[in-house]
Amino acid sequence: MAGWLERAWYGNKSPLAPLRPVEWLYMRIARQRRVDHASGDRPVYRAPVPVVVVGNISVGGVGKTPFVLWLLALLRSQGYRPGIISRGYGAKAPCYPFDVGPGSAAAEVGDEPLMLVRRSGCPLVIDPVRGRAAAHLLKLHDCDIIISDDGLQHYALARDLEVAIIDAQRGLGNRRCLPVGPLREPPSRLVEVDYVVVNGEAPSAGVDGFEVAASHRMLLQPGVLRSLDGSEADLPPQRVHAVAGIGNPQRFFATLTQLGYEVVPHPFPDHHTFRAQDLGFGDSLPLLMTEKDAVKCRAFASHNRYYLPVDAVLSQAFADDLLGRINRLVETYKDFRKADG
Repeated sequence: MAGWLERAWYGNKSPLAPLRPVEWLYMRIARQRRVDHASGDRPVYRAPVPVVVVGNISVGGVGKTPFVLWLLALLRSQGYRPGIISRGYGAKAPCYPFDVGPGSAAAEVGDEPLMLVRRSGCPLVIDPVRGRAAAHLLKLHDCDIIISDDGLQHYALARDLEVAIIDAQRGLGNRRCLPVGPLREPPSRLVEVDYVVVNGEAPSAGVDGFEVAASHRMLLQPGVLRSLDGSEADLPPQRVHAVAGIGNPQRFFATLTQLGYEVVPHPFPDHHTFRAQDLGFGDSLPLLMTEKDAVKCRAFASHNRYYLPVDAVLSQAFADDLLGRINRLVETYKDFRKADG
């Protein structure tokens, strides 16, 4: 079903056109909810520190997590103490809000939050109510800036900066909102955010007609291959099984191909809960997977099973501009706190 929907959303035909009345209703409800928060009819939580939301307007993976990791590293290099909040997609935590640690179980906290904590070392709290997550994060940890992993459409949380990520390969699909298309909000929403970052190569004119400056380009750079236990590994190019339970599995398969591997692809749904039998292919070929999948598969670690981390690469000009905005925000918040006594 997921594959059929993707073909409908990103293909040339529109078999979902009869659902346009549902799309209209979805857009109306979403727009009214945003208006209610902006007008004060619905509560909005404002944290006492700057909040940067990193999200997207489309359903599925766009490269948001690598960007968040890049941003966290950038902030820490400047002496900031960032913390992360996340919905924790697919999580079944014992309670909410929930403080995620490196030893947390992926089934309880979600694959992306666990990966973020293990890679960044930053504190992270999950809660579908982002404002509650932010308050809990600040109660438990000494953070001077909050990064919201996703939540662009969660208007109950006040934000100071918005970064929208777009997948260069898939763009905005048919530019329609759910369920007719893959969008959570109309394309015009991109004009309102502070930064649009395009993941991957795209025509110089931008993505789907949306102009994007060269400094807002993000590329994913493969890291050092690792065994599922986390140790570095050396696996020369050869025929391999490739497993990917992410929003855009083809991107991972293409990366492995560029590295010289002959890929036998095994795509799974995004956030798939892996079982041991999912990884058995009846031969002795090495098995490679994404880092996000690896946090759920460590219990199945064995010989010839590896994962490939990736790192986001962005221009220095973009990093300098973003840091400048954040520095000014932090100083503004300090002035507010001084004025309050």
